[in-house]
Amino acid sequence: MSKYKIILFDLDGTLSDPKEGITKSVQYALENLDIEVPDAQKLECFIGPPLQVSFAEHYDFDELKTQRAIDFYRERFKEKGMFENKLYPNIPSLLKMLKENGFTLVVATSKPTVFAEQILKYFTIDQYFDLIAGSNLDGTRTSKAEIIQYILEVYHEYEPGNFIMIGDRKHDMIGAHHTGIDSIGVTYGYGSFEEISQSDPTFMVENVDEIKDVFVGCRVKL
Repeated sequence: MSKYKIILFDLDGTLSDPKEGITKSVQYALENLDIEVPDAQKLECFIGPPLQVSFAEHYDFDELKTQRAIDFYRERFKEKGMFENKLYPNIPSLLKMLKENGFTLVVATSKPTVFAEQILKYFTIDQYFDLIAGSNLDGTRTSKAEIIQYILEVYHEYEPGNFIMIGDRKHDMIGAHHTGIDSIGVTYGYGSFEEISQSDPTFMVENVDEIKDVFVGCRVKL
């Protein structure tokens, strides 16, 4: 019997591939700030981390310019970017299997909660999740550690050992470490094998089917 009771899923790069919508929305934001980036591949680094971190880190924006960039980004993302997105293969069947086996499923994303809710409804997988926890539109609760801590407080009757975080970037593993829970690093998303392995996940998997193995006892800890 698995000790895990509550499974936390990152959204971008774990449940779905949001590359087109995110990179085009970042392009739009940068263009409105007189920065041209014609090659969308160069903007994949924006998939996963909070936008506040990415605009400051990659373009050295100050707080005011970062907020302007985020406002432009959301302008396009709300209209079309969130739907330029696709589920990874076998995600619906994985969620169905886990739910039928009694696990509580939660989305833990740095994306604003309101956008995450719309995306999950668009893909018709929202019914599998008991809670969708993201960041706030005012820029608060953006780090993965803050989001996981919020979820732990919601499910305060459970021990940290009953939770596990699944994600494709180092931020997911770091958030799990900071809150004392286990993690699964997936390498099919936007974090490299090196990034994931160096972040010391409890498990590493290469595809969606291997996530299932963790919960049916076929896979051992690293």
